[in-house]
Amino acid sequence: MNFNKVEFEMSAGTAAQLPPKSKPEVVFSGHSNVGKSSLINKLVQRKNLARVSSQPGKTATINFFDAEEFKLVDLPGYGYAKVSKAEKKRWAELVEGYFSADRNIALIIQIIDIRHKPTMDDYDMLTFLYESNAPFVIVLTKKDKLKKTAYEKRIDEIMDELKDYEGVELIPFSAVNGVGLDDVKQVIEEYIQDLD
Repeated sequence: MNFNKVEFEMSAGTAAQLPPKSKPEVVFSGHSNVGKSSLINKLVQRKNLARVSSQPGKTATINFFDAEEFKLVDLPGYGYAKVSKAEKKRWAELVEGYFSADRNIALIIQIIDIRHKPTMDDYDMLTFLYESNAPFVIVLTKKDKLKKTAYEKRIDEIMDELKDYEGVELIPFSAVNGVGLDDVKQVIEEYIQDLD
């Protein structure tokens, strides 16, 4: 499966702007500033296919990237406090519109910063995915920021923090050194093949 031949397709700011469904979609979801764009860029070996913003909450659209056999779908990051109520409402309607639009979703990659306990927004999203039987895995980003002992401690804590989501695969990942990249690629391939 070719992860390197990927082009930006379009951005949707409202549910009405979503493109027609076609290829299997691999969806990236997570809190603002969790490393979503860095994960996508590492996956496709491009520096700035998905724009990495120093300002959280900046991605306010659903961005579609077209690969040969699938599409990457980058949802806007949630949970950024400085966004207005109207913007939060628009965000919720956009994301809910996407999930209720009968898309060809192969896999949702729910991203959590390994260093921190999941936020209430993370739990809301995880519970939504879990209870709707959505196909999803959890990628724990920024692994390179933790030394070995701190990493092992956090893994134990995360197993406890996420115990309600039994059977969901956890993939530790670093966009800096590529740890976990092959695991992410493998799980994407498996879920796309399962969709066929």
